This record gives sequence, structure tokens and C-alpha cells, in this order.
Amino acid sequence: MFGEIKGLNEECGVFAVWGHQDAAQITYYGLHSLQHRGQEGAGIVVTDGENLNIHKGLGLVTEVFGKGELNTLHGKGAIGHVRYTTAGGGGLVNCQPLLFRSQTSDLALAHNGNLTNANAVKHQLESQGSIFQTTSDTEVLAHLIKRSSYISLEEKVKNALTMIKGAYAFVILTENQLMVALDPNGLRPLSIGRLGDAYVVASETCAFDVVGATYEREVYPGELVIINDDGLRSERFSTPATRSICSMEYVYFARPDSNVDHVNIHKARKNLGRELAIEFPVEADVVTGVPDSSISAAIGYAEQAGISYELGLIKNRYVGRTFIQPSQQLREQGVKMKLSAVRGVVEGKRVVMIDDSIVRGTTSRRIVRLLREAGATEVHVRISSPPITNPCFYGIDTSSTEELIAASLSIEEIRQEIGADTLSFLSVEGLMKGIGRGTDLPNNGQCLACFTGQYPTEIYPDTVSKCEKVNS
Repeated sequence: MFGEIKGLNEECGVFAVWGHQDAAQITYYGLHSLQHRGQEGAGIVVTDGENLNIHKGLGLVTEVFGKGELNTLHGKGAIGHVRYTTAGGGGLVNCQPLLFRSQTSDLALAHNGNLTNANAVKHQLESQGSIFQTTSDTEVLAHLIKRSSYISLEEKVKNALTMIKGAYAFVILTENQLMVALDPNGLRPLSIGRLGDAYVVASETCAFDVVGATYEREVYPGELVIINDDGLRSERFSTPATRSICSMEYVYFARPDSNVDHVNIHKARKNLGRELAIEFPVEADVVTGVPDSSISAAIGYAEQAGISYELGLIKNRYVGRTFIQPSQQLREQGVKMKLSAVRGVVEGKRVVMIDDSIVRGTTSRRIVRLLREAGATEVHVRISSPPITNPCFYGIDTSSTEELIAASLSIEEIRQEIGADTLSFLSVEGLMKGIGRGTDLPNNGQCLACFTGQYPTEIYPDTVSKCEKVNS
């Protein structure tokens, strides 16, 4: 009814370094730590002070850079990107970073997010003579920068950033400097660290731990950071709007060992599980979480409820990413290849299954079936986020209402659809309390649009139609 097995997917992750003699190698390890944010493509651009050199390709970071390509990328500054395809479309042409060459200066960009006015800006630029080589939103910024009437590159970038809307974390590289920008609402995470005398920038702080860097600070909403041999300098390209960081970073996307805007992801997810147990207790024998993003919430639920937490579901980490499923029978077998129920844990037991979200319902239905086939007498599903009833236009692949089971079915109807004995979702209030950002900002400084339909930025009609067309 609602498509094949498929969960939420974040569009991408970015990493950058300036002032390190092995910039490309550092970026490689940084991208590897961000692999969970995108598995369809990866790339690195490096500067040696005179030239920008690039290598990118389709696949995982280890696949794209598996034949000695890093040995050809020399320089002290680099930007990198891991990609998951959403509305922009796939293919090598859309893999980032994007590199643009000109007679004055080369420019490379990588981007996490989605521009809600990209189509409108593209139409305007094309009417003025621009020709686009990709379908990626990222290319829009490059055209705006090049067409700006300002003299300095810094002012060109600031001017171009004022013309785009939506969610974006940009890293921009030239021969002699690195620039970093975050949208005025701060919808995407972006942090700055130090590695000796070098600066590093990453979508998540877990990347700092992998490369041996120390966390310095967040990039502020509406801020442009310029990093070069003279150090780091901060400029404003926009007055900060109301902070609206994506709630799903805390629920699902970010790694448990990351901190997003000073909140540890593992602790936040445990708290979400605790709030879920308070709101929707149930008599049961064991609690289990759907690996990997729901494990922390499951532990929190079990601790709060006083029910034993067990590994009732095991993820097979050696299943290929491109498993072909030509028939319903083979699709069901594919689920069993990726996930297994532990009969010795769930047989004869009343099981509470914790998951982070239900998007289309197919995955939940098949996991419930796995638990029943393994002998569970009852399966009670608890979701550590509210029902996703509205599409996201900021870089998550839920950009069509038709994809969302909660947009058309009641909770009871969803329960019947997935075959659970009971089903409950965390409330919006429980979500904000569990994450615990503790700010005085509206919605605790979080974007709740996919739960409430209240978007923090203007959503342009052509953005809606573009996303619905791509997802139809």
C-alpha cells in the first residue's frame, strides 16, 4: 500500500579541513565516520594553494577511494561529501563536491540540506543565460556567487546566501580559503573542531573523535565562517531566525556518539524511551529495539518500565546495499537477511518492540511478523517519535504526503496494518521534553514540521510539485 521496505534517509553529510598537510586523508576518515548519512556517493576536493583537484564516485567511501585515489590528492585544505539521493536525483553528475573552474578562481561546494526556492532561482538564472549541468540544489549557489556584482569573493558568497531559502550547511573551498555557512534557522547540524593547528568542520561531532580533533563550537545560524592561513573569522550574512534544528537528528539520523547543538544523541534517545514508557506503559516480559537507531530508546523504555531489555532483533551487517527484490516472496526474504528475531529471547514472551518512526509501515509490519514467527505471544509496538503526517522539504526523503502512512490512517488503522497487538507514538510534548534542549525558543528550538505541519520557512509551490513528481 505504501511502497517497499524503506525507512527515513538523510540527504548527506559534509566534512572539511584547513591547515593540515594530509587534508585529503583526514577528510577520508571524517567522511567514513559520516557514512550513515549517505551511502550512494562520496567525493573529496583538495587544494594545494594553486589548484583544486577532485575525486568522487558512486558507492561507499571505501569503494570510491579504494584504489589509491587519495595518493593523488595533495594539499592542506579539503572538503568532502557523502550523499543520499532525495529530490535532486542520483547519478555521478550529482555527486558532490561540485567543482567549478573559471579564469579568475576555481570554486568547490558541498551541501547538506535542501533549498526550498531552488526551482524559482533556477528559472530566474536560466532566463539570464545560466546553463545548469546538474539537477542538484547545490549548483544554484555557485551560479549566484559567480553572477554577483560584488568585488570580493566573501561579499559575493554573503550576497548569494541571502537569495536562497530552506535548509543548508555549505562548505566552500577555493585555492586559498575555506568558507562554511549555515542557514538562518539552523535546520542542519554543523560544528567546528581543532586538530592541532588545523581547523575541521563536520555535520556531526563523531567525525572529530575519529580524526582526533577536539570540538570547538557550533556554526551559528546565519553565520559565514572564513578559514585561511590567517586563522578563523566569523561574518553574518543574515540575521538569525528562530532556531529550528531538525528533530529527526535526535530521533534517528545522528550517530549515538555525536552531540548536536550540545545535546548527546544517545542520552536524548534514552530519554525519549523513558518518556514513551511514562506515556504508554504496557504489561510485557521483554523490551527490544530495532537496530541500530532505536537501541538507546529501547534501553530507556526498559529502565523506566522496569522490564528486561534484551537483544530480540539482530541486524546482519554484511548484507549488500543493492539487494534486488523482484518478487514479494524474495522481498520478504530480503527482510530476513537484514534482520533476524532471536527465538531464544522472544519465544513465549510478550514483547515491546521500540522503533524510532513509522514512515510507510512496510518495515514495521515485517518486523512484527518476524517476532511472531519467532514465537512472541504478543507484540506491542512503541514509537519514540510522534506520527509523521507531513512531508519534509529540507533534505529528508519524505517529500510526498502519499508516502506517509500516518497522513491517511489513524493510529488504530496503522496498528491493524502492521499487525501489532498495541501501537503508541510519543507525543510532541514528550519528544521535546525527552530531547531536553531546554531553551526558551518556540518548540525548544526544534523543527517539528513533519509532525505538526508548521514549517519554519516558506515552502514554495514549485518545491512541493517537484518533490511529488520525483516521488511519484
